[in-house]
Amino acid sequence: MSQIKQKVVVGLGKTGLSCARFLLQQGVSVAVTDSRIHPPGLDRLLMDYPAVTVSVGKFDSDLMAGAEELVVSPGVSLKENAVKKAVDSGVPAIGDIELFCRHLQTNANSGRVVAITGSNAKSTVTTLVGDMIRQAGYSVVVAGNIGLPVMDVLLNDKPLSDKSLKNELLQGRHVDFYVLELSSFQLETTHTLNASVATILNVSPDHLDRYEGIADYIAAKQRIYNACDVAVVNADDQKTYPVAASNSIDPKELVTFSSKSLLYTSSPQQADSSVYQCRRVNADDGIYRDDALVIAVNDMALTGGHNVQNSLAALTIGNTIGLPDESMANTLRIFSGLAHRCQVIGQFDGVTWINDSKGTNTGATIAALNGLGPCYQVGIVLIAGGVGKGADFSELKNAVTQYVTACVLIGDDASLIEEALSSACEIHHAETLDSAVIKSRKLAKPGGVVLLSPACASFDMFTGFEDRGNQFITAVEGGLVCG
Repeated sequence: MSQIKQKVVVGLGKTGLSCARFLLQQGVSVAVTDSRIHPPGLDRLLMDYPAVTVSVGKFDSDLMAGAEELVVSPGVSLKENAVKKAVDSGVPAIGDIELFCRHLQTNANSGRVVAITGSNAKSTVTTLVGDMIRQAGYSVVVAGNIGLPVMDVLLNDKPLSDKSLKNELLQGRHVDFYVLELSSFQLETTHTLNASVATILNVSPDHLDRYEGIADYIAAKQRIYNACDVAVVNADDQKTYPVAASNSIDPKELVTFSSKSLLYTSSPQQADSSVYQCRRVNADDGIYRDDALVIAVNDMALTGGHNVQNSLAALTIGNTIGLPDESMANTLRIFSGLAHRCQVIGQFDGVTWINDSKGTNTGATIAALNGLGPCYQVGIVLIAGGVGKGADFSELKNAVTQYVTACVLIGDDASLIEEALSSACEIHHAETLDSAVIKSRKLAKPGGVVLLSPACASFDMFTGFEDRGNQFITAVEGGLVCG
């Protein structure tokens, strides 16, 4: 008697748990394997499905080799020995996004997919586009790498943290749009995304501890354009443009947004085909569509040049799916950003304190410095450091030289950052984040800013970037600065 083929979920956690539970609810035979002895989500899985096959403590090569298909969590590399061996033997590997898209494609009445990736600003633009869609009166689900696993949306019991979304989905209401933030890890295992709109916001080196090089990383990002209807690209970053490949990255239409308009020309730039541009008219900066003012920059809740660029990207995406300018402008008037992303904590003794803990790579920190630097000409004290993931910290040098008066370095790769920036600004070290805050308080001048933007991952000292940001806020508000 031949053995029934199973789908094997590789790696638990939030994503793996959501995939396993969805497949089990569909009556699919499922097994789970994880390298950890007690991975997150295991207790919940066994409570709901005590008979499910589970192999933990190491990835089960035999289980994978006999699988019908692997459903690989984003945190598990396809180059992991057991995974690679199974794939090389002919076992197909997919991820949560592919599983989600297959389900949508079997439902003729499913909503349109807006897919967003990039090295930086993914969460801000994804959330902003979702809010714009909602403001325009459409129903929308925002999910993916932003925190809500896409498969949770399809579960029968909808274990969602967002109660309003849970109620809407439980009532069976039609979803007009799915706005998905996608990481390069998720895109590696996605084959039939077929998004209505897809974008790579920007590309800077990241996750080079997992990829063979920047070209390998870009190739993963490029998968977002596979069979999409409209590609929205950053006209100032050639690495965001679709590149034809054997699997036919061939969008039907290409639309650009451009930060060159941040030069604030007094008239539209003829060389720029972007729909929206920043222009200065009578000393007032605004975002224009042709000659029509969409919104004055001073009326936007978001601040900083990098957030003007994020708004241009969101407006361009919204325009491609038919959202009216007036509605999108209303969203920009009230959307003030996300926690841990250039989040202003407060001003104490004339110094502004900003939490950009989500700045986990050099590109994010450069964007924060370039966006905030012109607003704080007294200078920035930068708190940086952590796990560099193979980054080239010399990429920070130009922005640091221009805007930073002192760096306070923490974490595993502090010495590498010092080596790259020693000639760019004054360098200090701190053993803890609290001590970094105390040192920064002494170094900062009234009218300036202390910016936590680490350019590194957080796992050497914290449980994640949220924990790092929350500890920074506690230190700033809890007396180390204002006490």
